[in-house]
Order: sequence, then C-alpha cells, then structure tokens
Amino acid sequence: MAKSNFRGMPGGMNQAAMMKQAQKMQQELIRMQQEQETKTYSASAGGGMVTATVNGKHELVDMQIKPEAVDPDDVEMLQDMIMAAVNEAMRAADTDAANSMSRLTGGMNLGGLF
Repeated sequence: MAKSNFRGMPGGMNQAAMMKQAQKMQQELIRMQQEQETKTYSASAGGGMVTATVNGKHELVDMQIKPEAVDPDDVEMLQDMIMAAVNEAMRAADTDAANSMSRLTGGMNLGGLF
C-alpha cells in the first residue's frame, strides 16, 4: 500500500487533534441534551385561559385551564386553546434546543451529524 503524503489539516490541526475535538464536542452535546431534558417551557393561549408546560423531552408535564374557559356550548374553542398552548410550548422547547446546538457548533449546520 502506498504511503500517504497527508500531513494534517491546514492550520496545523492533525487528525488526532480533530478526533479529540470531536469527542469533546460529543461529550458537550450529551451534557447539553441531558440539561435540555430537565428544562420546562410554558405557553399560554386565549389570553392566559389555558397554559401548557412541556419539558425538553416534549412531554406535557402540566396543563392549567381557568374555569371560565370551560364553556360546554363551545368545547371546540377550549380544544383550540389547548392545542395552541401545547404547540407554542413545544416550539419554545425546539427553539431553545436549536439555539443551544448553534452555540455548541459555532453556528455550523452539521446536518444531523450528531
């Protein structure tokens, strides 16, 4: 087999240093994911009539519904408020996770690498 003339990456970063950096990034990613799972995100709908709280694992952990939001003649409105609050809380969790990932990767889009 021919001997490679590869002497490392431009800027002096060799393969071993690159691997060490990747391992460090992976450990930081795992720490960040664990931290993310413990966070909670709340959002309200209907002027605060319904408040949903989700965790970083996208699990609904709390739901608050004010009694005046319950109208037996308009169940659809309550359903819409619940969906809106839950979806907004989920978006907040996703946005926070994306921002954390961006900080970790220096803004590079790794396209699902991790």
